[in-house]
Amino acid sequence: MNIESQSPLLLVGCGKMGSAILSGLRSQIQSSSCIKVVDPSGIPTQTRKDGISVFKEAKELPPNFEPSIIIFAVKPQQMRKVVPSYLRFVESGAFFISIAAGTTINFFEDILGSNAPIIRAMPNTPALIQRSITVACPNAAITDTQLATAKRLLETIGEVIVISDEDLLDPVTAISGSGPAYVFLMIECLTQAG
Repeated sequence: MNIESQSPLLLVGCGKMGSAILSGLRSQIQSSSCIKVVDPSGIPTQTRKDGISVFKEAKELPPNFEPSIIIFAVKPQQMRKVVPSYLRFVESGAFFISIAAGTTINFFEDILGSNAPIIRAMPNTPALIQRSITVACPNAAITDTQLATAKRLLETIGEVIVISDEDLLDPVTAISGSGPAYVFLMIECLTQAG
């Protein structure tokens, strides 16, 4: 698999899912020097850093840096504060991928504009071992080439299903994301009680 290695990529947020994406990417591209990360806490110690530039906030990015792909991997409640810092990249031709649960394409279009190419994606926790099932939904501004690139990128953490009806992402989140987490929590509680 080849993510266009010459295309700069910006990962915003490097928690569990962001780290999983970073690990998946690094296993599939020849040079990680095209990847930059913005996270106030930096990259977790278990994630190798070689070749990756890390910044605490967007304003620290080099002024001449123009990513082709920006992945938002921050918590949904942080999005309203985080996303406006990346508005300048809409005009440079970047497209955006969000993996924030419950944060709609319309939310991003309200901030970035309806001409901003956006994909809302919902991976699940097996992404941590590159076995995710990710469901992705593009907005009308995404080109076929951008969608194909995003699909290849998300395939670094598992299988990808592309849908056109964004309303289906909420049940996907409940069934493959939050639902199993509650079952695991219940099993853990039963184990502890036993």
